[in-house]
Amino acid sequence: MKGGKSDNRYTGSLTGIGMQIYLNGKYCSREEAKVSVFDHGFLYGDGVFEGIRAYNGRIFKLEEHLQRLYESAHHLLLDIPLSMEEMAEATLETVRRNNLQDAYIRTVVSRGPGDLGLDPQKCSGSTVVIIADKISLYAQEYYDHGLSVTTAVTRQRNANTLEPRIKSLNYLNNILVKIEATQAGVLDAIVLNEQGYVVEGSGCNVFIVNKYGELITPPIYLGILEGVTRNTVMELAAKEGITVKEAPFTRHDLYIAGECFLTGTAAELVPVTSVDGRAIGGGVPGPMTKKLMEIFHNYAQNTGTPVYS
Repeated sequence: MKGGKSDNRYTGSLTGIGMQIYLNGKYCSREEAKVSVFDHGFLYGDGVFEGIRAYNGRIFKLEEHLQRLYESAHHLLLDIPLSMEEMAEATLETVRRNNLQDAYIRTVVSRGPGDLGLDPQKCSGSTVVIIADKISLYAQEYYDHGLSVTTAVTRQRNANTLEPRIKSLNYLNNILVKIEATQAGVLDAIVLNEQGYVVEGSGCNVFIVNKYGELITPPIYLGILEGVTRNTVMELAAKEGITVKEAPFTRHDLYIAGECFLTGTAAELVPVTSVDGRAIGGGVPGPMTKKLMEIFHNYAQNTGTPVYS
């Protein structure tokens, strides 16, 4: 075993065997996959993670996701005991061992076991977990007819305290936003920063179409997670001749937008048709949203790193 990577490859069918999880260089069942209660990921949320998708036996944007994972870890001075190439192979192998064509992959790197103090130098070494499973954030009806959302009282965390571009295990701010959405009887909420600008959803990026037909999304400097799906949608839209801008906008701009949608690895593209009880556009998914949903779906289904090559 080198760098935490298993050398006992398995490529056969896993029908009836059950889920296989990568844990620190080994593959084990869901029941056997355990980490220490002294792991600082559990005690303090000290770690990073990624959500990645596989479509038709190909992992979508694997390099981009791993780049963000390693950048987040670098910011936190968190050592990942695998090279990026080894992590990519471990990700592919986890999907293979679970015999999946379409999957949601969760990669987690925590600080590892330590004592009850904060000092990460007292941790014995990072914990690396890769899970390949299925996920469905929203029922098909919401992709067909759109989401109703609210705006959250909880504001985006300040970049001076915790940089929003770090996809860390400390997701408490996002969870509080999700709780607000649930209590309001909707599935998601829009987050504002301290200046009142729209930044993102509980776990998604936000796009609107303004009255000039331009596609607008908040810029990174306002305090957002730089989403892989967000960047892909921007690239695909530009290729279609759509004017794409990263520009600040307020809740008022959101209310009067012609269209709105959310993007994320798990959610993909989901239309938003109502915000705080105000219909967006005609109160149905708009033509640009539907066009980009179709383009993204076709692109994602036919692009990526082959799992079973």
